[in-house]
Amino acid sequence: MENVLPWLMLKSVPGIGNVLLKRLIEHFQAPARVLGASVEALMQVDGISTRLAGNIRQHRNTDSIHHELNLIHRKKCRFVPLTTADYPSFLKEIPAPPPYLYVHGTLSDTSRCISVVGSRRASSYGLAVTYQLCRDLAAAGFTVVSGLASGIDTAAHNGALAGKGKTLAVLGSGLLNIYPRENERLAMNIAENGAVISEFPLEAKPEPHHFPARNRIISGLSLGTIIVEAAAKSGSLITARLALEQNREVFAVPGSIRSMKSSGAHGLIKQGAMLIDSARDVIEALAPMISGPSSITTPPGPDNNAPNGLSEQQRRILKTLSVIPVHIDELSRELSLPAGTLSGALLKLELQGLVRQSTGGFFYTIPPGG
Repeated sequence: MENVLPWLMLKSVPGIGNVLLKRLIEHFQAPARVLGASVEALMQVDGISTRLAGNIRQHRNTDSIHHELNLIHRKKCRFVPLTTADYPSFLKEIPAPPPYLYVHGTLSDTSRCISVVGSRRASSYGLAVTYQLCRDLAAAGFTVVSGLASGIDTAAHNGALAGKGKTLAVLGSGLLNIYPRENERLAMNIAENGAVISEFPLEAKPEPHHFPARNRIISGLSLGTIIVEAAAKSGSLITARLALEQNREVFAVPGSIRSMKSSGAHGLIKQGAMLIDSARDVIEALAPMISGPSSITTPPGPDNNAPNGLSEQQRRILKTLSVIPVHIDELSRELSLPAGTLSGALLKLELQGLVRQSTGGFFYTIPPGG
């Protein structure tokens, strides 16, 4: 492990944020060299004033730094600085990357990450869509990134795990203070199939101001960000804005026009975000950005996953439906089935856990385990 102490000391210097810290590292190559540089040498870096240079020269080890250093070694936490090969390459490109990451698990091949975020109070539709998308994306070779929050984030991680793929959880707290508590078991499972990541000290609490900072890492790790069920004013839209600022792709899953939970996602679509209803859409959009030998595979269509024992009529209905809700009247017209016959068939599919109905007579498919 690279010497941790100089990193902790430099990060704690008053007035030195992530942007200036990155400039200092780029100029001096290592934090120990920054801490040992003269005032004159430090002032050669853009943004370093006489006062800041003095702060760096006078800064010393503190009890809190000593405590953090002991925790890192005692808990055998992986400490991944900006200058190491393990640090995610896409994250290095953002304007203010974390100078280091605390990692529980393995950060391997982060070149094919896709982030998925949305409402903590998601509908059954939103949870089902997210689970299926992430299961298919993980099975296709992508690493799913999310924030371990309740709702959409949890469905994203679970979907990726169900797809036998990798997933990364980025916290708004320290690794020794998993939030929310009910996701502690999920965090352990994620670490076995990817990693749990934080830029905050190991015992840091989930403070409100941590989450916008956390969101820039979620989007910064990824080729693109998928928004599922975001209200007009939500943290998910902050992630979408950050993705755009980082020159990354933004995707949005449509929902019911009657649902306030989807108003933010619909707004993104109006502004140019790509509307998606399957993993195929995402894979086709991102394929040109993936360099080197590709292990990305396209998931089979929904009709290929239909369970055995269904009638031809039920198979037709399932093939026509998708994770996007369709009104029963529209479905009746498309299938040329009387409303009564269609209602009976949909009820049987609903009882089998293959179809779900949302408010207003809308129906959509449910992935296995969704």
